[in-house]
Amino acid sequence: MSVPVATDIPGIVAWSRGFLAGLLDLPESDIEPDADFDRLGIDSALAVSLLVEIEERYGVDIAPEELFENPTVLAVATHVHQRLP
Repeated sequence: MSVPVATDIPGIVAWSRGFLAGLLDLPESDIEPDADFDRLGIDSALAVSLLVEIEERYGVDIAPEELFENPTVLAVATHVHQRLP
């Protein structure tokens, strides 16, 4: 039985924080939802990993350029939520 995927903004933020914390080998609490990705140490390779996982998990395709317009976990989560099928 699969675990339901939270599709509200707080749920997407929580998942994103956990995913990025795992990639960066940091405690989830270090991934501030409103911190710029560059401040968190997220480079282009990690950003692409996030985008791939978002597409697989939520079915939302985000172009890498859109991260420049949405450079925080909260902004990405809001963007994903607005584009959910």
